[in-house]
Amino acid sequence: MSPLDSSVAVKANDARRLNGDGGVRKICIVVNSRANYARIKSVMRAVQRHNSLELQLIVGASALLYRYGNVIDLIRADGFEPSAVVYSIVEGENPTTMAKSTGMGIIELSTQFENLRPDIVLTVADRFETMATAIAASYMNIPLAHTQGGEVTGSIDESVRHAVTKLAHLHFPATELARDNVVRMGEDPATVHLTGCPAIDLLVDNDLILKPDMLNHAKGVGPSVDPDAPYLMVLQHPVTTEYGNGFDQIGETLSAVDRIGMQTVWLWPNVDAGSDDVSKGLRMYREQNPQANVHFYRNFPAEDYACLLNNAACIVGNSSSALREGAFLGVPAVNVGTRQQGRERASNVADATYEAASIENALRGQIGKGRYPRSTLFGDGQSGQRVASVLADAVINIQKRLAY
Repeated sequence: MSPLDSSVAVKANDARRLNGDGGVRKICIVVNSRANYARIKSVMRAVQRHNSLELQLIVGASALLYRYGNVIDLIRADGFEPSAVVYSIVEGENPTTMAKSTGMGIIELSTQFENLRPDIVLTVADRFETMATAIAASYMNIPLAHTQGGEVTGSIDESVRHAVTKLAHLHFPATELARDNVVRMGEDPATVHLTGCPAIDLLVDNDLILKPDMLNHAKGVGPSVDPDAPYLMVLQHPVTTEYGNGFDQIGETLSAVDRIGMQTVWLWPNVDAGSDDVSKGLRMYREQNPQANVHFYRNFPAEDYACLLNNAACIVGNSSSALREGAFLGVPAVNVGTRQQGRERASNVADATYEAASIENALRGQIGKGRYPRSTLFGDGQSGQRVASVLADAVINIQKRLAY
Protein backbone atom coordinates (compact mmCIF):
# COMPACT_ATOMS: atom_id res chain seq x y z
CA MET A 1 0.00 0.00 0.00
CA SER A 2 1.28 3.44 -0.92
CA PRO A 3 1.99 5.76 2.07
CA LEU A 4 -0.43 8.19 0.45
CA ASP A 5 -3.23 5.64 0.76
CA SER A 6 -2.74 4.99 4.47
CA SER A 7 -4.71 6.75 7.20
CA VAL A 8 -3.59 6.32 10.79
CA ALA A 9 -6.10 7.18 13.51
CA VAL A 10 -4.76 9.65 16.06
CA LYS A 11 -4.64 8.00 19.47
CA ALA A 12 -3.13 9.25 22.74
CA ASN A 13 -3.62 8.83 26.47
CA ASP A 14 -6.27 11.21 27.75
CA ALA A 15 -7.08 12.25 24.18
CA ARG A 16 -10.37 13.99 23.70
CA ARG A 17 -12.64 13.77 20.69
CA LEU A 18 -13.82 17.23 19.79
CA ASN A 19 -17.31 17.40 18.34
CA GLY A 20 -19.45 20.23 17.11
CA ASP A 21 -23.22 20.50 17.50
CA GLY A 22 -24.94 17.24 16.70
CA GLY A 23 -21.60 15.45 16.40
CA VAL A 24 -20.54 17.53 13.39
CA ARG A 25 -17.01 18.81 13.72
CA LYS A 26 -16.45 22.47 12.81
CA ILE A 27 -13.30 22.98 10.70
CA CYS A 28 -12.12 26.58 10.41
CA ILE A 29 -9.87 27.15 7.41
CA VAL A 30 -7.99 30.45 7.19
CA VAL A 31 -7.16 31.78 3.70
CA ASN A 32 -4.86 34.79 3.62
CA SER A 33 -3.40 34.95 0.10
CA ARG A 34 -3.83 33.73 -3.47
CA ALA A 35 -1.29 30.96 -2.85
CA ASN A 36 -3.13 29.89 0.32
CA TYR A 37 -6.35 29.46 -1.63
CA ALA A 38 -4.85 27.34 -4.42
CA ARG A 39 -3.20 25.10 -1.84
CA ILE A 40 -6.31 24.47 0.25
CA LYS A 41 -9.27 24.77 -2.14
CA SER A 42 -9.71 21.02 -2.64
CA VAL A 43 -9.69 20.52 1.15
CA MET A 44 -12.36 23.20 1.53
CA ARG A 45 -14.50 21.40 -1.02
CA ALA A 46 -13.95 18.01 0.65
CA VAL A 47 -14.80 19.41 4.09
CA GLN A 48 -17.91 21.09 2.66
CA ARG A 49 -19.11 17.76 1.24
CA HIS A 50 -18.27 15.60 4.28
CA ASN A 51 -21.29 14.55 6.35
CA SER A 52 -19.38 14.81 9.64
CA LEU A 53 -17.75 18.17 8.99
CA GLU A 54 -18.87 21.79 8.82
CA LEU A 55 -16.72 24.30 6.95
CA GLN A 56 -15.96 27.63 8.59
CA LEU A 57 -13.96 30.02 6.42
CA ILE A 58 -11.98 33.09 7.44
CA VAL A 59 -10.53 35.21 4.64
CA GLY A 60 -7.99 37.87 5.49
CA ALA A 61 -4.72 39.70 4.87
CA SER A 62 -3.73 40.16 1.21
CA ALA A 63 -6.63 37.99 0.02
CA LEU A 64 -8.85 41.03 0.67
CA LEU A 65 -6.75 43.58 -1.20
CA TYR A 66 -7.25 44.80 -4.76
CA ARG A 67 -3.57 45.04 -5.63
CA TYR A 68 -3.12 41.35 -4.82
CA GLY A 69 -6.04 40.23 -6.94
CA ASN A 70 -9.16 40.45 -4.73
CA VAL A 71 -8.91 36.74 -3.95
CA ILE A 72 -12.06 36.97 -1.84
CA ASP A 73 -14.04 37.61 -5.04
CA LEU A 74 -12.69 34.40 -6.55
CA ILE A 75 -13.53 32.51 -3.37
CA ARG A 76 -17.13 33.73 -3.45
CA ALA A 77 -17.41 32.98 -7.17
CA ASP A 78 -16.44 29.39 -6.36
CA GLY A 79 -19.38 29.11 -3.96
CA PHE A 80 -17.62 29.63 -0.63
CA GLU A 81 -19.06 32.32 1.61
CA PRO A 82 -16.65 33.49 4.34
CA SER A 83 -17.77 33.16 7.93
CA ALA A 84 -15.61 36.20 8.70
CA VAL A 85 -13.10 38.56 7.10
CA VAL A 86 -10.00 39.87 8.84
CA TYR A 87 -8.11 43.02 7.80
CA SER A 88 -4.60 42.73 9.18
CA ILE A 89 -2.06 44.00 6.60
CA VAL A 90 -0.04 47.01 7.76
CA GLU A 91 1.07 49.11 4.76
CA GLY A 92 4.74 49.30 3.91
CA GLU A 93 5.86 45.80 2.84
CA ASN A 94 9.00 45.92 4.98
CA PRO A 95 10.24 43.75 7.88
CA THR A 96 8.65 46.01 10.51
CA THR A 97 5.23 46.02 8.89
CA MET A 98 5.48 42.27 8.33
CA ALA A 99 5.98 41.75 12.07
CA LYS A 100 3.18 44.19 12.87
CA SER A 101 0.86 42.46 10.38
CA THR A 102 1.54 39.18 12.18
CA GLY A 103 0.56 40.83 15.47
CA MET A 104 -2.58 42.31 13.94
CA GLY A 105 -3.47 38.91 12.59
CA ILE A 106 -3.20 37.34 16.05
CA ILE A 107 -5.46 40.01 17.54
CA GLU A 108 -8.12 39.82 14.84
CA LEU A 109 -8.11 36.04 14.47
CA SER A 110 -8.44 35.44 18.19
CA THR A 111 -11.64 37.50 18.14
CA GLN A 112 -13.04 35.49 15.23
CA PHE A 113 -12.08 32.16 16.80
CA GLU A 114 -13.91 33.25 19.95
CA ASN A 115 -17.00 34.03 17.87
CA LEU A 116 -16.92 30.93 15.66
CA ARG A 117 -15.74 28.43 18.31
CA PRO A 118 -14.24 25.94 15.81
CA ASP A 119 -13.31 22.39 16.78
CA ILE A 120 -10.16 22.47 14.61
CA VAL A 121 -8.34 25.32 12.87
CA LEU A 122 -6.51 24.43 9.64
CA THR A 123 -3.65 26.62 8.43
CA VAL A 124 -1.50 26.44 5.32
CA ALA A 125 2.26 26.28 4.78
CA ASP A 126 4.76 28.90 5.92
CA ARG A 127 3.71 32.53 5.64
CA PHE A 128 3.59 35.18 8.38
CA GLU A 129 -0.22 34.96 8.31
CA THR A 130 0.14 31.23 8.99
CA MET A 131 2.16 32.05 12.08
CA ALA A 132 -0.57 34.41 13.31
CA THR A 133 -3.20 31.71 12.81
CA ALA A 134 -1.14 29.11 14.65
CA ILE A 135 -0.39 31.33 17.64
CA ALA A 136 -3.98 32.49 18.06
CA ALA A 137 -5.42 28.96 17.87
CA SER A 138 -2.77 27.42 20.14
CA TYR A 139 -3.18 29.94 22.95
CA MET A 140 -6.95 29.49 22.78
CA ASN A 141 -6.62 25.68 23.18
CA ILE A 142 -8.08 25.06 19.74
CA PRO A 143 -6.51 22.06 18.00
CA LEU A 144 -4.39 23.17 15.06
CA ALA A 145 -3.94 21.28 11.78
CA HIS A 146 -1.14 22.25 9.39
CA THR A 147 -0.44 21.44 5.73
CA GLN A 148 2.98 21.39 4.04
CA GLY A 149 5.02 21.05 7.21
CA GLY A 150 8.48 19.48 7.23
CA GLU A 151 9.71 21.00 3.96
CA VAL A 152 13.06 22.74 3.60
CA THR A 153 13.35 26.12 1.89
CA GLY A 154 15.19 29.41 2.07
CA SER A 155 14.12 32.74 3.61
CA ILE A 156 12.13 33.22 6.83
CA ASP A 157 9.62 30.68 5.50
CA GLU A 158 11.86 27.88 6.75
CA SER A 159 11.67 29.10 10.36
CA VAL A 160 7.95 29.90 10.23
CA ARG A 161 7.04 26.48 8.86
CA HIS A 162 8.90 24.60 11.57
CA ALA A 163 7.55 26.88 14.32
CA VAL A 164 4.00 26.17 13.14
CA THR A 165 4.78 22.44 13.12
CA LYS A 166 5.66 22.64 16.82
CA LEU A 167 2.34 24.37 17.54
CA ALA A 168 0.21 22.01 15.44
CA HIS A 169 -1.66 18.92 16.65
CA LEU A 170 -2.34 17.36 13.24
CA HIS A 171 0.16 17.37 10.39
CA PHE A 172 -0.49 16.93 6.66
CA PRO A 173 2.93 16.90 4.95
CA ALA A 174 3.14 16.61 1.17
CA THR A 175 6.16 14.34 0.68
CA GLU A 176 7.71 11.32 2.37
CA LEU A 177 10.83 13.28 3.32
CA ALA A 178 8.71 16.08 4.79
CA ARG A 179 6.77 13.54 6.85
CA ASP A 180 10.01 12.06 8.17
CA ASN A 181 11.29 15.55 9.01
CA VAL A 182 8.16 16.32 11.05
CA VAL A 183 8.61 13.09 13.02
CA ARG A 184 12.29 13.89 13.59
CA MET A 185 11.19 17.23 15.05
CA GLY A 186 9.60 15.29 17.90
CA GLU A 187 6.02 15.05 16.65
CA ASP A 188 4.04 11.91 17.46
CA PRO A 189 4.09 9.77 14.29
CA ALA A 190 0.41 8.97 14.82
CA THR A 191 -0.44 12.64 14.24
CA VAL A 192 1.53 12.89 10.99
CA HIS A 193 -0.46 11.98 7.85
CA LEU A 194 1.18 11.85 4.44
CA THR A 195 -1.54 13.29 2.21
CA GLY A 196 0.28 15.01 -0.64
CA CYS A 197 -0.22 18.67 -1.51
CA PRO A 198 -3.84 19.76 -2.16
CA ALA A 199 -2.61 22.09 -4.92
CA ILE A 200 -2.03 19.00 -7.09
CA ASP A 201 -5.74 18.15 -6.85
CA LEU A 202 -6.60 21.15 -9.04
CA LEU A 203 -4.42 19.73 -11.80
CA VAL A 204 -6.33 16.45 -11.80
CA ASP A 205 -9.85 17.78 -11.30
CA ASN A 206 -9.85 20.45 -14.01
CA ASP A 207 -9.52 20.85 -17.77
CA LEU A 208 -6.03 22.24 -18.44
CA ILE A 209 -6.67 23.33 -22.03
CA LEU A 210 -5.73 26.98 -22.45
CA LYS A 211 -8.64 29.18 -23.51
CA PRO A 212 -7.99 32.54 -25.22
CA ASP A 213 -10.10 34.54 -22.75
CA MET A 214 -7.77 33.55 -19.90
CA LEU A 215 -5.19 35.94 -21.37
CA ASN A 216 -7.68 38.69 -22.15
CA HIS A 217 -5.94 42.05 -22.51
CA ALA A 218 -8.38 43.66 -20.06
CA LYS A 219 -7.14 41.39 -17.29
CA GLY A 220 -3.73 43.01 -17.12
CA VAL A 221 -1.36 45.58 -18.60
CA GLY A 222 0.75 45.14 -21.70
CA PRO A 223 0.53 43.83 -25.27
CA SER A 224 -1.85 41.02 -26.11
CA VAL A 225 -0.63 37.47 -25.55
CA ASP A 226 -1.11 34.98 -28.39
CA PRO A 227 -2.24 31.73 -26.73
CA ASP A 228 -1.21 29.74 -29.80
CA ALA A 229 2.42 30.89 -29.60
CA PRO A 230 5.02 29.85 -26.98
CA TYR A 231 5.17 32.04 -23.88
CA LEU A 232 7.18 32.35 -20.69
CA MET A 233 5.50 32.59 -17.30
CA VAL A 234 7.25 34.61 -14.58
CA LEU A 235 6.44 34.81 -10.88
CA GLN A 236 9.16 36.20 -8.61
CA HIS A 237 8.50 37.21 -5.00
CA PRO A 238 10.70 39.23 -2.64
CA VAL A 239 13.00 37.24 -0.34
CA THR A 240 12.42 38.46 3.20
CA THR A 241 15.88 37.59 4.49
CA GLU A 242 17.40 39.54 1.57
CA TYR A 243 15.31 42.65 2.14
CA GLY A 244 16.70 45.63 0.26
CA ASN A 245 17.92 43.60 -2.72
CA GLY A 246 14.55 43.06 -4.42
CA PHE A 247 14.87 45.93 -6.91
CA ASP A 248 18.24 44.72 -8.20
CA GLN A 249 17.15 41.09 -8.21
CA ILE A 250 14.03 41.68 -10.28
CA GLY A 251 16.06 43.87 -12.65
CA GLU A 252 18.33 40.92 -13.43
CA THR A 253 15.34 38.68 -14.16
CA LEU A 254 13.79 41.35 -16.37
CA SER A 255 17.05 41.68 -18.31
CA ALA A 256 17.25 37.93 -18.88
CA VAL A 257 13.64 37.66 -20.03
CA ASP A 258 14.10 40.70 -22.27
CA ARG A 259 17.08 39.05 -23.96
CA ILE A 260 15.10 35.88 -24.63
CA GLY A 261 12.46 37.96 -26.42
CA MET A 262 9.60 35.46 -26.05
CA GLN A 263 6.13 36.75 -25.17
CA THR A 264 5.75 36.67 -21.43
CA VAL A 265 2.96 36.35 -18.86
CA TRP A 266 4.24 38.05 -15.67
CA LEU A 267 2.38 37.87 -12.34
CA TRP A 268 2.66 40.53 -9.65
CA PRO A 269 4.61 39.58 -6.47
CA ASN A 270 3.08 38.74 -3.11
CA VAL A 271 2.81 40.97 -0.01
CA ASP A 272 6.06 39.92 1.74
CA ALA A 273 8.64 42.45 2.90
CA GLY A 274 10.37 43.84 -0.18
CA SER A 275 7.29 43.67 -2.40
CA ASP A 276 7.43 47.42 -3.03
CA ASP A 277 10.98 47.12 -4.38
CA VAL A 278 10.03 44.31 -6.76
CA SER A 279 6.89 46.15 -7.87
CA LYS A 280 8.91 49.33 -8.46
CA GLY A 281 11.26 47.42 -10.74
CA LEU A 282 8.35 46.01 -12.73
CA ARG A 283 6.66 49.39 -13.09
CA MET A 284 9.87 51.08 -14.22
CA TYR A 285 10.49 48.38 -16.81
CA ARG A 286 6.94 48.67 -18.12
CA GLU A 287 7.19 52.45 -18.43
CA GLN A 288 10.62 52.43 -20.04
CA ASN A 289 9.88 49.53 -22.41
CA PRO A 290 6.31 50.07 -23.67
CA GLN A 291 6.95 47.85 -26.71
CA ALA A 292 8.29 44.92 -24.68
CA ASN A 293 6.41 41.68 -25.25
CA VAL A 294 5.50 41.33 -21.56
CA HIS A 295 1.99 41.36 -20.14
CA PHE A 296 1.60 41.93 -16.39
CA TYR A 297 -1.26 40.42 -14.37
CA ARG A 298 -2.30 40.84 -10.74
CA ASN A 299 -3.86 37.43 -10.30
CA PHE A 300 -5.65 34.49 -11.90
CA PRO A 301 -8.27 32.06 -10.58
CA ALA A 302 -6.52 28.91 -9.39
CA GLU A 303 -7.80 26.84 -12.31
CA ASP A 304 -6.75 29.45 -14.87
CA TYR A 305 -3.31 29.63 -13.28
CA ALA A 306 -3.01 25.86 -13.60
CA CYS A 307 -3.92 26.07 -17.30
CA LEU A 308 -1.40 28.84 -17.93
CA LEU A 309 1.32 26.91 -16.16
CA ASN A 310 0.51 23.70 -18.01
CA ASN A 311 0.85 25.41 -21.37
CA ALA A 312 3.91 27.59 -20.66
CA ALA A 313 7.17 26.96 -22.46
CA CYS A 314 8.90 27.58 -19.13
CA ILE A 315 8.11 29.09 -15.73
CA VAL A 316 10.72 31.45 -14.29
CA GLY A 317 11.17 32.97 -10.82
CA ASN A 318 11.02 31.70 -7.26
CA SER A 319 7.46 30.48 -6.72
CA SER A 320 7.07 27.04 -5.17
CA SER A 321 4.42 26.28 -7.82
CA ALA A 322 7.25 25.76 -10.32
CA LEU A 323 8.52 22.94 -8.13
CA ARG A 324 5.17 21.57 -6.89
CA GLU A 325 2.60 21.84 -9.67
CA GLY A 326 5.39 22.14 -12.23
CA ALA A 327 6.72 18.72 -11.23
CA PHE A 328 3.34 17.04 -11.68
CA LEU A 329 2.78 18.75 -15.05
CA GLY A 330 6.39 18.31 -16.20
CA VAL A 331 6.69 22.00 -17.09
CA PRO A 332 10.29 23.23 -17.54
CA ALA A 333 11.21 25.61 -14.73
CA VAL A 334 14.04 28.01 -13.92
CA ASN A 335 14.31 28.59 -10.19
CA VAL A 336 15.97 31.94 -9.44
CA GLY A 337 17.91 32.66 -6.24
CA THR A 338 17.51 31.35 -2.71
CA ARG A 339 13.79 31.44 -1.89
CA GLN A 340 13.36 27.71 -2.68
CA GLN A 341 16.83 26.73 -1.50
CA GLY A 342 16.83 23.11 -0.34
CA ARG A 343 13.24 22.33 -1.34
CA GLU A 344 12.72 18.94 -2.93
CA ARG A 345 12.39 19.10 -6.68
CA ALA A 346 11.87 16.84 -9.67
CA SER A 347 13.81 16.76 -12.94
CA ASN A 348 11.92 19.73 -14.44
CA VAL A 349 13.83 22.37 -12.42
CA ALA A 350 17.04 24.16 -13.40
CA ASP A 351 18.57 26.53 -10.83
CA ALA A 352 19.99 29.99 -11.55
CA THR A 353 21.61 32.71 -9.48
CA TYR A 354 20.26 36.26 -9.43
CA GLU A 355 22.59 37.23 -12.29
CA ALA A 356 20.92 37.91 -15.64
CA ALA A 357 23.45 35.76 -17.52
CA SER A 358 22.77 32.78 -15.25
CA ILE A 359 19.01 33.15 -15.67
CA GLU A 360 19.30 33.56 -19.45
CA ASN A 361 21.53 30.49 -19.80
CA ALA A 362 19.15 28.38 -17.71
CA LEU A 363 16.20 29.62 -19.75
CA ARG A 364 17.84 28.80 -23.07
CA GLY A 365 18.59 25.33 -21.75
CA GLN A 366 14.96 24.76 -20.74
CA ILE A 367 13.06 26.35 -23.62
CA GLY A 368 12.23 23.89 -26.34
CA LYS A 369 12.73 20.80 -24.20
CA GLY A 370 9.05 20.06 -24.09
CA ARG A 371 7.49 18.29 -21.13
CA TYR A 372 9.49 16.43 -18.50
CA PRO A 373 8.17 13.14 -17.11
CA ARG A 374 5.32 13.59 -14.64
CA SER A 375 6.38 13.41 -11.00
CA THR A 376 4.06 12.63 -8.07
CA LEU A 377 6.67 13.83 -5.58
CA PHE A 378 4.20 16.34 -4.10
CA GLY A 379 1.03 14.31 -4.52
CA ASP A 380 -1.25 12.37 -6.84
CA GLY A 381 -4.35 14.58 -6.85
CA GLN A 382 -6.28 12.97 -3.99
CA SER A 383 -5.05 15.08 -1.07
CA GLY A 384 -8.22 17.00 -0.22
CA GLN A 385 -10.26 13.92 0.52
CA ARG A 386 -7.47 12.40 2.61
CA VAL A 387 -7.19 15.54 4.74
CA ALA A 388 -10.96 15.73 5.26
CA SER A 389 -11.13 12.08 6.34
CA VAL A 390 -8.47 12.60 9.00
CA LEU A 391 -10.12 15.81 10.21
CA ALA A 392 -13.38 13.91 10.66
CA ASP A 393 -11.96 10.89 12.52
CA ALA A 394 -8.89 12.07 14.43
CA VAL A 395 -8.85 11.92 18.22
CA ILE A 396 -6.72 14.86 19.33
CA ASN A 397 -4.72 15.37 22.47
CA ILE A 398 -4.55 19.12 23.04
CA GLN A 399 -1.56 18.65 25.36
CA LYS A 400 1.56 18.26 23.23
CA ARG A 401 4.92 16.83 24.19
CA LEU A 402 8.04 15.57 22.48
CA ALA A 403 7.57 12.07 21.10
CA TYR A 404 11.19 10.97 21.60
